[in-house]
Formats: sequence, C-alpha cells, structure tokens
Amino acid sequence: MRKLLKLAVSAAIALLPSAAAFAQTDITWWDFLSGGDGVRMKALIKEFNDTHPDIKINATTLEWGVPFYTKVQTSAAVGQQPDIMTYHMSRYPLAVPTGILRPFTDEELASAGIKKENYVDAAWKQATFDNKVYGIPFDVHSIVLYYNKNILKEAGLLGDDGLPKGLDGLDNFNAALDKIKATGKVEYPLSLHTDEGGSMWRVFYTLLSQQGAKFIDGDQILPGDAGVKALKTMANWVSGGYSPKLISYEASIALFTSGKAAFHINGVWEVPTMTDLAKKGELGFEWGAIEIPNLMGTQATWADSHSFAVPNSESKPITPEKLKAVLQIIAWMNEHSISWASAGHIPAFKPVTESKEFKEMQPNATYAKLANTAVFDPVSKLAGVAGPIYEATQNFVVPALNGQLDPEDAIDQMREELESQK
Repeated sequence: MRKLLKLAVSAAIALLPSAAAFAQTDITWWDFLSGGDGVRMKALIKEFNDTHPDIKINATTLEWGVPFYTKVQTSAAVGQQPDIMTYHMSRYPLAVPTGILRPFTDEELASAGIKKENYVDAAWKQATFDNKVYGIPFDVHSIVLYYNKNILKEAGLLGDDGLPKGLDGLDNFNAALDKIKATGKVEYPLSLHTDEGGSMWRVFYTLLSQQGAKFIDGDQILPGDAGVKALKTMANWVSGGYSPKLISYEASIALFTSGKAAFHINGVWEVPTMTDLAKKGELGFEWGAIEIPNLMGTQATWADSHSFAVPNSESKPITPEKLKAVLQIIAWMNEHSISWASAGHIPAFKPVTESKEFKEMQPNATYAKLANTAVFDPVSKLAGVAGPIYEATQNFVVPALNGQLDPEDAIDQMREELESQK
C-alpha cells in the first residue's frame, strides 16, 4: 500500500508543470506616447505579451519632454530605472555624455538578429557614438506638406497622378501660393503653427538644411547668412498674408481640415487625424501629403526618431536575463511596426517599408522617401526635443516670423543665447 502511495505521489508530481517551464521575465517599460501613438503602442505591447508567455512587459506612460528625461536620469541614479524605454534620437547627443544610456555590444545585437543594414542609415547613425550603438531606431518621423487636392486642382497645381506640381524652388512655391490665393477659395494658402518654437524649429531647420548649411559648424552657431534667409522666408509667408500670425497648434490644423487653407506643414503624426476625418466624411475634400518641396536648393527635411534604449545604472545594472528579453522585444517591435506606420511614422526597419502592405499605405508610402534625405538635429547638447534650441526658437524665431522682431536681430540674439550655453 505504501509503495502504491509513493508511486501515485510520484506520478502526480511528474504531471505538475515545472517552475522553469513557466518562468517569466518581467520587463519594466517606460514611454512618453500619448494620443494615437499611445493607443498603437499599447496594442503592440498587448500583442507581444499575448504571444510571449515567457516575457511580461509592464508598461508605464510618463509625461512627454523634459519631465520624462529628468525622471529617467533620477531613477537610474538610485537603481529604479526601467529595463527599456522609448527615447527621442535628437536627445542622444545630450544623453550619451551623461552616461545615462547603456550601449549595446555587437554580440548582444547579433544574438537578437538586429542588423545595421536592416535600418534607415541616418537613424542608425544618430544612435552611434564612438562606434558604440546606444539605441535602436523604431521610426523616422518628420514634417510633411499636407495639401487639399480640390483647391490645388482649381489652381492648376495638381498633376494627373494626384500629386502637387510646380512647387520646387522658392519662387515657384511662392507663385503657387499666389495662384491659390487668387482662387478666392481659402483664407490662407498655407497654414503654419506660428506661435510655438518646437513646430517652427522643424520648418526653420528644414529651410536652413536645404541651403546646405549647418546650424552648428565646429565652434560656430548659425554661421553665414543661411539662418537669416530661412527666417526671412518664413516671415514673408506671414507678412504677405499667406499664413496666419500667432496661430495655435489646434487652430492651424482646423484651418486646413475646414478647407480654409490649401497647404499645411505639420508632422506625419497628424496623418491619422486626416484619415479619420476622411473616413467619417467630415473632411469635405480629397487630401494628400508629400515631403517638403526642395525650396532652397537641396532636398532635406527635419526629422527625428523614436527609438528603444536601455538606461544605464551603476547601482543596479540590467541583468543578462532581462537584457536578453529586452533585445527580443526590440527586434519584435520593429518586425511588427507596420501598425505603427498607421500613425504616420515611417518605420526605421527597412523590411517593413519595403513590404507590399506598406507600399499600399497612402500617403505614407509617397512621403517615405524623405527618410533618405532626413536631417536630424545637430549633434550637440543644445539640441533635441525640449532642449535649449527649442527654447531659443520660441524666444527669437517665433517673434521674428510674426513681425515682432527683425529677422537679422533674431538670429543674432539666438546665436548669442546659445553661445552662452555651450
């Protein structure tokens, strides 16, 4: 009887699942993604968790901008940092010297099948310092030119392919604005978010870069006259009545979506806004989006990237087990980034942008080529989201383009302020 009992107990134990079989690696994830981006990322995280029982992502969304980056810094100092986080690549020049980002070794990347050649070159370079890779790009997001096909057709500016024509070159672009104005169909030919430095930095830096100029060249900030030329171009759009003065972000979008502006310069992240309104039948016109035309001589557009990075903490470094899981997460997220593309972003993972599904995604596939000529913020601690350059743009570029400050004085003062912070 005792022997039978032992056999029964042994059999029961054998049927129990082993602890190892159900061992789960818990990963702490921080991001700053809200709105449509947040919805899409939460869906990706859920899908990953549902299909990977051995890894559990515990995600927290924090406030975008300075609060997020400050929280990362302070948490890492006391060993309470996340295992993985989203990070704007424009912040890397500021972050890397502080030691807050943990670099990945070639062996670590290879173990997860993460290869440089599979990613947009400009984005990968943005995360590489002294031949060390500090993050993996997830997307390229930029500004684009949204356009009202109905109005452009009436003005003779729409090609048979449904794309704008005759916009390259500043003189041609300004002539197009005049043609649109002459239709009498709009309040303004061009809608810009003219009351905020972040939005205007993206336009200013695009026009500067299209001249082949650098914002920071060696020890010099805004050398030459390219900065003045870029700012005067923007200011002329406002003073000439082509774009409204001191208009808010929401109002600048509404001006376009209501049909009161033919063009709108904004980030690709507003593609879902246009798509949703069109699906609901609330847009009232056909729309599209293209890369910013070559207005100043060289094709270039401001861009940034969301990326994945691991905080560096001397007091509590990430464990090999967690790092292995994090690399698996990063690889999976990029392989499944087609859903992220629906937010307007251009996936940084080339196999996705080269896929049939992405090529059928419009207008995304049309403007995706901008990734090849994208210009990221200067490699400087002054640059990056919510950094000193953004603040200086708010203080000097915004007043100048709204007629409150002479463009030449604005550039001089901007240069002086940033020189003092080098």
